[in-house]
Amino acid sequence: MRVTILGCGGSAGVPHVGGSDGAGDWGACDPTEPRNQRTRSSILLQWDGFNLLVDTSPDIRTQLLACRVSRVDAVLYTHAHADHISGIDEVRMLNRILGKPLPTYIAEATLDYLRNRYEYAFRPHSGSYFFRPVLEPILIAPGDTVEIGGRPFQIFEQDHEVLKSVGFRCGNFAYSTDVVRIADSVFDLLAGVDTWLLAAFQRKPHFTHLSVDQALGWSRRVGARRTVLTHMGNDLDWGWLQQRLPEGAEAGFDGMVIDVAE
Repeated sequence: MRVTILGCGGSAGVPHVGGSDGAGDWGACDPTEPRNQRTRSSILLQWDGFNLLVDTSPDIRTQLLACRVSRVDAVLYTHAHADHISGIDEVRMLNRILGKPLPTYIAEATLDYLRNRYEYAFRPHSGSYFFRPVLEPILIAPGDTVEIGGRPFQIFEQDHEVLKSVGFRCGNFAYSTDVVRIADSVFDLLAGVDTWLLAAFQRKPHFTHLSVDQALGWSRRVGARRTVLTHMGNDLDWGWLQQRLPEGAEAGFDGMVIDVAE
């Protein structure tokens, strides 16, 4: 399986809008390091010619172009926060390429929210032209094992404090974004995972996100061989992280490609 980090930033990206000269608030991040330029979080999983997009960030058009993604076969949503869903209108171009509604794996609460906010994206398709996004929902729930593109995805619940998100394990790869707590049973499910793409928002503890130290503690607990940090704010400079992270852990960056052994 190949995993591409399309975007690894927090909800405001890096840099934040603003700054003394209007060129952006970089916080602790070095603006001369290109790996500190972070768009909002989304990833692409690829195997056997199948492309799964996880979340449609507000930057998804730019991300797909930058990473030369020519087709998406399905979407999986982790939760309903704007930085993970508000690129939904770009799905219409993916519909045109695919020539049909896009299968969309989604928890019931997330679907309810998206249907309320983007009702038009869930109307049945009629005609041959996609002038709006058309998503075909397939419900998922924590505890499910769902087949996507011929592979089993184990879905688990994550506590994001203000709502529940979903993470997943597929073979030797696991993905957890926007999480501050998980149950002991989830740690058991993740035990021995080879590669964990795990969110770490900042240095200090946060009420809805993991800190770096907390994320590293989780990684040690499950025994992940490789942990790549994502969903990072402007408190986390890429170079600073690389100098301090232990062996087996590293900071992600937009466009990073991760090949996961079968």
